[in-house]
Amino acid sequence: MVVLAAPGLAPLVQRELAGLPGVEVTDVGNDGRADVVLCTVDAGREAALLRLRTADDVFVELGRTFRSEGDKPPWIVRRVLRPGRLEAATGLWRSTHPGTGSRGRGGRRLTYRVVARVLQERTWKRTELRRALDAGVSDAEPGWKADDPAQIEVWALEYTKGRFVAGLRLTTVRMRQHGGRESERPGALRPPLAAAMVALAGDPPGRSAKPARSGTSGKSDRSGLSGTLLDPCCGSGTILAEAKAVGWEVEGRDIDASAVSASRRNADTPHVRDGDVRDLDLPDASVDAVVSNLPFGRQYAVQGDPAVWIADVMAELARVTRPGGRVVLLVPELPKQAVPATLRLRDRHEVRLLGTTSTIWAYDRR
Repeated sequence: MVVLAAPGLAPLVQRELAGLPGVEVTDVGNDGRADVVLCTVDAGREAALLRLRTADDVFVELGRTFRSEGDKPPWIVRRVLRPGRLEAATGLWRSTHPGTGSRGRGGRRLTYRVVARVLQERTWKRTELRRALDAGVSDAEPGWKADDPAQIEVWALEYTKGRFVAGLRLTTVRMRQHGGRESERPGALRPPLAAAMVALAGDPPGRSAKPARSGTSGKSDRSGLSGTLLDPCCGSGTILAEAKAVGWEVEGRDIDASAVSASRRNADTPHVRDGDVRDLDLPDASVDAVVSNLPFGRQYAVQGDPAVWIADVMAELARVTRPGGRVVLLVPELPKQAVPATLRLRDRHEVRLLGTTSTIWAYDRR
């Protein structure tokens, strides 16, 4: 099978796949627009991949080949559309799309479209591969009708220089939307990226029955929030929704009142309120994890000198996170001098979204 993810998320998709029984990753690449993870899956376990939270799309693999075995589109298509594979993949597609029957819904012919992606066009153009792939699918399934949009999509990807894989898409855009958001705001985080960030925070701990901890900073004496993940710049609430989905108790803050309203609706939680990430109404060491997409002056401006702002933010996040907890942030740069000594860098992943490069930083709270 083949899994697609946002550029930079392949290592985190691999971690999620490693937690699934009967799945083994066999190759990883990038087709110029997405990370591509190839894997073998034991029969009967395919549906587990449709529940991946860090992935954008899932395909049944139809075949692989190399440019070196014949660098002409018709030859490539003949090798990636292996005999019998398209029919078997369509059977799996039908099992995940109830009501399609042997034809389409209502007895109509199944419709299809093809997608081709290549990493270089020196010897031929991408459109030539797309036309050859269209002809190959039409020959294999003459009862299907070409259309756009279509029920079935067959993709051929050059996922690493000189290596091709073809697959039949099992998923729709709904997979990457995770059910969608009730309220949209500009710059809202994509759910798979939010899920990957939440995964870097680790598993949610059990809620403690111990008495609440008291703050030592002169701030609110609010009860400790054991088992809680905080997003102090929660925006549309995507991180909160993803954290709730895997068992975290959540708290959200945002300086923008419209963001507070959107987060409450999208994450279906009342635990979101107005708050400045530099001065949070929480006691010291009161949350188990902080996960946030920090503003960095593109969609939303920061207040004052950016260098001072980020240093104040990092100090405050370290203050409210308990020792042993995690701080996971999405921001292009984090100067070393802005990171408190109580935070130790554990992991970092450069990601690309809609042409913009940023970085996920994961810190352990000492």
